[in-house]
Amino acid sequence: MGVPFDYAPERPEHIEQILNGLDRYNPETTSVFQDYVMQQCENQTYDCYANLALLKLYQFNPHLNRDETITNILVKALTVFPNPDFSLAISLLPTHTLAPLSSSAQNPAAGDAPLSEAVQKLNVLNLLLAGADYSAFWNTLDSDDLYADLIADVSGFEELMRVRIAVTVSQAIREIDRSILESWLNLQGKEFEHFVGSVCGWSVEGDKIKVPLNKENEAKGTVVRENVKFDQFARVIKRAYEQPA
Repeated sequence: MGVPFDYAPERPEHIEQILNGLDRYNPETTSVFQDYVMQQCENQTYDCYANLALLKLYQFNPHLNRDETITNILVKALTVFPNPDFSLAISLLPTHTLAPLSSSAQNPAAGDAPLSEAVQKLNVLNLLLAGADYSAFWNTLDSDDLYADLIADVSGFEELMRVRIAVTVSQAIREIDRSILESWLNLQGKEFEHFVGSVCGWSVEGDKIKVPLNKENEAKGTVVRENVKFDQFARVIKRAYEQPA
């Protein structure tokens, strides 16, 4: 049985009450949600449902928007890839935030351009993760001081990203070259060995990293059996030759 989309085990009771009542549409709760986003950043917890509720409030009350809170929500959403949380979040943002700044049809209001730049830069990271281009993800993250500013509020961001990358690797791979995995995790030497061995529980064997067998990376044969009866096939052939009325 899957985990409900709105489930968050660390969600405080007062947030639960807001989400389950009419106050989730009350602009006065915006500050409560904003404080909750900061708590998630500091405590390494995550509540997608509450964060989307805040972005919806921003849609209805754009004068209450806080750029820092929006970017923190997006950065937190990156830490749970390949879940679609990042795409869900940007779908609730003003359309101009994803329009190229140099060719935007209309000039954004004062203060909007920095948000647009931040959203687009974070979207670049999201696309690299979606394409499993993890080396480029780390290189891009290190390429611009703005990225350092954007992730500054999110405690343990790099470690959280390494864990998510390791999870995706474990779902598809049984063995991988050490040099490749080092670039994917942006770790080398003893830090790499500690993460792979102690955090992931994988083994280092020379230049290879061995990932234990699990239900995701186990090779399984699949037999595809067609169940089309001859008379069904004959009717298809007959219709192909029938002339339209």
